[in-house]
Amino acid sequence: MPEFKNVSIIKKANVYFDGKVTSRTVLFADGTKKTLGIMLPGEYQFNTGDKEIMEILGGTMDVLLPGAEVWRSFQEGDAFEVPADSKFKLKVKTVSDYCCSYLK
Repeated sequence: MPEFKNVSIIKKANVYFDGKVTSRTVLFADGTKKTLGIMLPGEYQFNTGDKEIMEILGGTMDVLLPGAEVWRSFQEGDAFEVPADSKFKLKVKTVSDYCCSYLK
């Protein structure tokens, strides 16, 4: 979906890795949550609490998913899923726009 309707947005940014990764939290009436953000080129490791679906809205990156030994490439239009309570690594190649959905 290209836009969200009837949502609340938390004004304060989520800032990680000295500002190289930022996002804003979007809250839906049904209690679900997403973040919309930008990642600058670099290498990052994230920990998950909830299961996540990462949609790449722009840019390119390589991803090492939990339990994987091979990095996979993702670009605009792609998405990947990360299990709850896990870690994943990113090698962001170009400035990347993303949407992260958190699933309970």
